[in-house]
Amino acid sequence: MTTMRNPETSTRNRSIKVIFDTDPGVDDAAALLFLNAYPYVTLLGITTVFGNADIDTVTRNALYLKKRFAIPAPVARGAGISLAGETSLPPAHIHGQNGIGDIALDESHLPEPDPRPAHRFIIDTVRENPGEVTLLAVGRLTNLALALREAPDIASLVKEVVIMGGAFSLSGHNGNVTPVAEANMIGDPLAADEVFGATWSVTAIGLDVTRQVVMGPAELNRLAAHGGEAGRFIVEISKGYRAFHAQFGIDGYYVHDATAAVYVIDPSLFKVRSGPIRVATEGVAVGQTIQRDWGTLYPPGEWDMAPDQKVAVSVDANRVLGMLLGTHIPCLLAS
Repeated sequence: MTTMRNPETSTRNRSIKVIFDTDPGVDDAAALLFLNAYPYVTLLGITTVFGNADIDTVTRNALYLKKRFAIPAPVARGAGISLAGETSLPPAHIHGQNGIGDIALDESHLPEPDPRPAHRFIIDTVRENPGEVTLLAVGRLTNLALALREAPDIASLVKEVVIMGGAFSLSGHNGNVTPVAEANMIGDPLAADEVFGATWSVTAIGLDVTRQVVMGPAELNRLAAHGGEAGRFIVEISKGYRAFHAQFGIDGYYVHDATAAVYVIDPSLFKVRSGPIRVATEGVAVGQTIQRDWGTLYPPGEWDMAPDQKVAVSVDANRVLGMLLGTHIPCLLAS
């Protein structure tokens, strides 16, 4: 059985301040519960963005999760359309009509969202905590791009940006919406290109590694039996998610968003490659993420003035699963 290292001996055992930018979402919900339960993570806020459902639905879902699991972080409603003014049909066949597996939701007495729009919440919180905030974005990058447009200075104040998104064809994995495009990138390619092009530090945890981390029947059974309310909730909402993956011969489901959350806590479980990243914003390859390889010489081009950013190229999948299980099963934390 895979176990998690004691967080007391972790290389990153100090408090990690996180703003979680999300579109809950089955895998988003699991990542949020992981962050909320993990020692030394301080959730400063949850910001919502359209994607797995419309902005009203994902914001409702975030407020529901906040209430049900007593998450102290405020929720700020974010962008409901892309920078280009476009939206997309929510993937109800994956996440359900309500975004979190079509489970019954008690919507009574939900907390009120923060009065600020998400991008303003991000700006204010980063300025209040200079050099300390990790922006973990697991949906479209619209809120982050809006924050940069309004307050470019925050790029120098953010500790790091970690995103779940992109497909760089580094491990034989291409896109999941088109042959080259991952959903979060194609959902707002202009925002993604702006975020990768800013002077802050960005790490992309893309399909190249998230498709190597599979939550299978053994892990889900353990969560159901020993993971408490949060573990049982994850198993419940992921039934339809598992059925979707089963169509492709996967016994379980890919762990996308929670893998990015694990990177925030322990980047030593990943290997990364550095280089400028651009996102195609139009044409047949719209949404494609491309990183320049500094080991190959090219004529002058669009990548030359872009800052180096990081892309995860490999992952210790067993240890990632061990961390995710260990958070919800206390006995594993001491293993």
